[in-house]
Amino acid sequence: MKTGGNKASEDRMKMIAVAGFVVVAVAILYFEYFSGGAPAAPATVATAPAVAAPASGPATPAAADRGHVAKTVGTTSAGLDPTLHMDAMLVSESITYAGSGRNIFSMNSAPPPVVIQKPVAPPRPVAQVVVPCPPNCPPPPPPPPPPPIPLKFFGIETSASGAKQAFLLHEDAVYTASAGDVVMRRYRVIAIEPKSIQVEDMQNNNRQTLPLLTN
Repeated sequence: MKTGGNKASEDRMKMIAVAGFVVVAVAILYFEYFSGGAPAAPATVATAPAVAAPASGPATPAAADRGHVAKTVGTTSAGLDPTLHMDAMLVSESITYAGSGRNIFSMNSAPPPVVIQKPVAPPRPVAQVVVPCPPNCPPPPPPPPPPPIPLKFFGIETSASGAKQAFLLHEDAVYTASAGDVVMRRYRVIAIEPKSIQVEDMQNNNRQTLPLLTN
């Protein structure tokens, strides 16, 4: 009786071991096919070779935390249709612009005319107020005289043909000018006489006579 009891106990332990093995195998298969696929292969990185750790040392954290490679389902390019559908393009070309504004796709389309509103009433004229002069009021002052021409006539030269040139001085600059010449882009020599010359200030439209300087 004791031998039969030991055999039954061994059979029961074998059954429990087989059942445990089956449960573990099923769990591994479920994890492999439904929870991320096969273990990830180590990526190849072109780096300098690292120094190998001793065989008896503990495992590195990088090796312990290595994940799994995701499954490749497929690409979306297989669902794209590269065919060019001309019917849809012809429909878009046949559309005629019928808006009320300017057609920005046409060079011959002019902008709409601008309507300028007319004023409701004409502008009010500004009345000029004339202040009458009281009795015995003084006349208005005359306009200021034109500025004097800053040229000095200090000499004259007569050529063999009788042409005359005047020597004019302005500060440190000396000019020779005949009748009709313009000095300093502003003063025109009108006439040259033995004792004086007549010069016109073209900016102020004024003529002045410059006497000959004597020592």
